[in-house]
Amino acid sequence: MKNDGVQAIQATASTLANLSNAELQQRKNAATPRGVGVMCDFYASHALNAEIWDVEGRRYIDFAAGIAVLNTGHRHPKLVAAIQQQLGKFTHTAYQIVPYAGYVELAERINAVTPGSHAKKTAFFSTGAEAVENAVKIARAATGRTAVIAFSGAFHGRTMMGMALTGKVVPYKVGFGPFPSEVYHAPFPVALHGVSSDAALAALQSLFKADVDPQRVAAIILEPVQGEGGFYAAPFEFMQALRKLCDEQGILLIVDEVQTGFARTGKLFAIEHYAVIPDLMTMAKSLAGGMPLSAVCGRAEIMDAAAPGGLGGTYAGNPLAVASALAVLDVIEEEQLVERANLLGKKLKHALESLRDEVPQIAEIRGLGAMVALEFMRPGTRQADPDFARRVQAEALNNGLLLLTCGVYGNAIRFLFPLTIEDGLMDEALGILRAAMKTVAAASAST
Repeated sequence: MKNDGVQAIQATASTLANLSNAELQQRKNAATPRGVGVMCDFYASHALNAEIWDVEGRRYIDFAAGIAVLNTGHRHPKLVAAIQQQLGKFTHTAYQIVPYAGYVELAERINAVTPGSHAKKTAFFSTGAEAVENAVKIARAATGRTAVIAFSGAFHGRTMMGMALTGKVVPYKVGFGPFPSEVYHAPFPVALHGVSSDAALAALQSLFKADVDPQRVAAIILEPVQGEGGFYAAPFEFMQALRKLCDEQGILLIVDEVQTGFARTGKLFAIEHYAVIPDLMTMAKSLAGGMPLSAVCGRAEIMDAAAPGGLGGTYAGNPLAVASALAVLDVIEEEQLVERANLLGKKLKHALESLRDEVPQIAEIRGLGAMVALEFMRPGTRQADPDFARRVQAEALNNGLLLLTCGVYGNAIRFLFPLTIEDGLMDEALGILRAAMKTVAAASAST
């Protein structure tokens, strides 16, 4: 009976592997819920560095990188070797039951490379949302306070606390409330949308007067560069003032580096652009180059606030993911990906700037390092143009370039190519991008 079941599963897997994109799409729609939104209607067969091939053999240049997970590219040989080596030893013990050296080594390395010379400790989890949830738990345990402040446009995950912290309703929060209490939002400073640093700081003071006593606030959490919110970088003076405010009020500053970390912004971590030392940092995505791993790193005394057993998870710090993460840190250093991010970002920005005359919908080109976004507005107005962004995305995809949109209004395209992308492939992708933007702009002008 058991052998029959195994054979049936193998037969099904073999059949699925030989299906077309259309056939797989039909099977997917019947077997999986619509709540798991899927952008592409084609199915991956294999991938290498910055390229993906679908089951019908078509190639795509990957400027999405699994939503910022693949800074070191698809199937980097050093990561593959590290995972294979660990696979030959053991795949799981549950670190909380039988610990292993890789977890300790990775924690030591994260403690060493994160900002600040103070004593630090790191705990590992599986997803970015899990890291955020645990950072809030740690902050509450350390301060004895309960409230948390986040910002408009923020994205901190799809768990209940993650959604409560997230400052974007559609599609993340629709139909899922009520959310955990004691979460408050303040406007994020975005000059393009009329919110200055002074206005954002004044809103925080108003929040303290009207909604929550600062002495009840455990933490303020923010992304140094908002991810889903539109790749808006926090102004330098805002981050400095926020650190000062937290110190004055005994509030912990949590920096969410889930999307910004591991060389994407031209620094190992985005907060390094600001000369600000956070109390806690969350990280995930490119930490393990495609393997599920996240972390919270913070001041040792704060990290020790939770009692034994208060942190963890069955799969937290999975040994295969830990092995991959150790290799990621080696690759970033050996291949100088921090410097590479700055070079690629400058090249991309230059290519986009050259299109301003032909694409009047370009409102802003922004970003740190290779974390670049392109925002579109209707020509001559300050009205977001999400339709233009979607059409550029669709035109590029039709010609083999995978792009992602972002922003509260969905009117920006974000660029998340692997930092290991070859120069020739980068040039090919920029050619596709230029053509797509010109085509859509010309079509818009004629209607």
